[in-house]
Amino acid sequence: MIKHTEQRVGVLVDASNMYHSARHLFSSRVNYKEILEQGVAGRKLIRAIAYVVKTEGEDEVPFFEALSQLGFEVKMKSLQIFPGGTKKGDWDVGLSVDAIKLAEKLDVIVLISGDGDYLPLVEYLQNTKGCLVEVMAFRKSASSKLIEAADDFIDLSENKKFLIR
Repeated sequence: MIKHTEQRVGVLVDASNMYHSARHLFSSRVNYKEILEQGVAGRKLIRAIAYVVKTEGEDEVPFFEALSQLGFEVKMKSLQIFPGGTKKGDWDVGLSVDAIKLAEKLDVIVLISGDGDYLPLVEYLQNTKGCLVEVMAFRKSASSKLIEAADDFIDLSENKKFLIR
């Protein structure tokens, strides 16, 4: 895929998806600085948003601050705990709504997630909004349909610089 310097880019990160994938596959953390740099790829960054889930403790605060210092706008929601102990804290709908709203101002949306729930979003952005959609994720934990639908896919497993041990 051709990437040129005049393309307007938005980078949207499903931080929870990335956290769990890196931890499960590599016992590592994600290097968001490298991911942002690779995602932008020398083009015009318009917005970078990281969607995070806050638990009851304050353990994540330094991580949220680090994301902000890297240039991400951090959108936060609290982890929901239901009777019986079930936990929920995903950003699928919020990220999707933001992507649709931003699409008018962007040529490319870089989705940092392997979650197959984003497939309808990717198809909508491509077919209705005319945006290119690039996906960055760990191939082993990414939806094959999401990878197929993307205009470009970067496998974060292929380069150790995307991980912090």
